[in-house]
Amino acid sequence: MDNGLIGLIGLARKAGKAEVGEESVSIAAKAHKARLILLASDAGEHTRRHGERLGEQGNCPALPLPLTKAELGGALGRGSCAILAFTDVGMAAAAAKKLAAADPALYGPAAQRLDYKAEKTLRRRRQTRQREKDSKAAGRKPWAAPSGGRET
Repeated sequence: MDNGLIGLIGLARKAGKAEVGEESVSIAAKAHKARLILLASDAGEHTRRHGERLGEQGNCPALPLPLTKAELGGALGRGSCAILAFTDVGMAAAAAKKLAAADPALYGPAAQRLDYKAEKTLRRRRQTRQREKDSKAAGRKPWAAPSGGRET
């Protein structure tokens, strides 16, 4: 599977938008910071069940990856990794979209849900920026032309 998912996972890790490992993912999911939980294809049954439970608690999808623990760990700069959580909704939506391109039946609904959340978040951020811009503009005095010279 080389549709850019591995690169996206590495980028998210470098940007600080991914939590790696069971403990970090658990903390992020319980704090409702996790947006997408990904599980390696050869993850243990306990890890798989725990990941699905965390997805339910954190109200985010938990999806199995077509990558092994070694491949996922290689993308993250580690030896191996069984579970990973994206904490940025835009990156989570991009990852789900890449997965849905490979298998629409399995990943399609999660990709649509995350795409909707990403659009909603982007719209909210734009509105917040516009409100901040408007409030700054309201506090400024209107521009006035400088006087032409001295009057005698």
